[in-house]
Amino acid sequence: MASAAPYRLVFQPEPDLRAAAFAHEASVFGSVYSVPYDFHVAEFAPYEAQSAFLVVVDQEERVRATMRLVTPGPSGIKTIVEAARSPWFLDAERAARAVGLDLANTWDVATLAVGSGLGRDRLVVTASLYHGLTIAARRNRVTSLLMTVDERVRGILETYFGLYTTALPGAVPMPFEGSPASTPVYGHCGEMLTAQRKLNPEAYRLLTLGVGLEGVQIPDEHHFDLLERALELSPSATTELSRAS
Repeated sequence: MASAAPYRLVFQPEPDLRAAAFAHEASVFGSVYSVPYDFHVAEFAPYEAQSAFLVVVDQEERVRATMRLVTPGPSGIKTIVEAARSPWFLDAERAARAVGLDLANTWDVATLAVGSGLGRDRLVVTASLYHGLTIAARRNRVTSLLMTVDERVRGILETYFGLYTTALPGAVPMPFEGSPASTPVYGHCGEMLTAQRKLNPEAYRLLTLGVGLEGVQIPDEHHFDLLERALELSPSATTELSRAS
C-alpha cells in the first residue's frame, strides 16, 4: 500500500487553517522583508474578504507555504491600488486598460510565502502553489494576473518557472515595503502559459500539468471553484443541504 504524500495542497481552507496560513504569511514577510506584523495586518485588512488562499500543509497539518490571491471586489485589485500610490503614482486603471486587462476577470497574486526547512522539497512545494493557481484561474475564468513583485523573485519566476510578466505602462523597479526593487506587473493567462510551454517545457509540465508533483496531494479540480468552496464552507449552506436530505 502506497504511503500518503508528505504534503497536501488546500484551496480556500476552513477558518482555523486560514488563520494559520495568515500567521505563516506574516511570519515569512517579517523575516524576508522586515515587515512588522501590525503593518502586515493593516495592509491586508481591506482585502481580507476578497482573498483566496492556496496553502500547502505537511502530514502534521503544519503550514509550509501559502499564496494569497486577491479577487475583484469593493477594495479593488491590490496591485492597481498600489501602482496608483507612492512610489509609482500611475494612472493605474488607465494603464491596465491600455494593455487589455479586464479587471473584473483579473486576480492579484498578492503574496507568496514559502517557509524555511523544506530542503529539497522546496521546489515541489512552491510548484504546487503555482499549479493550484493555474487550476483555480482556469476554473474561475480568470483572464489575467497582476502582482507587485520583487525583482529578484521575478527573475526566479522567469528562469525556473517560465512565468514571464510585463511591467504596467510607466512602472519601473522601485523600493517598496522592504524590497529594494519591486515592480507592478501583469500577465495574460493564455499568453503566459503559451510562453511557458515554448520557452520552458519542463516548467510547463511541472507547474501547469502537474507532472512531477507526486509528493503533494492535489485536490480534484472542482475543489478550486470559488463558488463551490464558498458553499462548502458556509454554515447556512450546510444547514440547508442537511434539511434537503
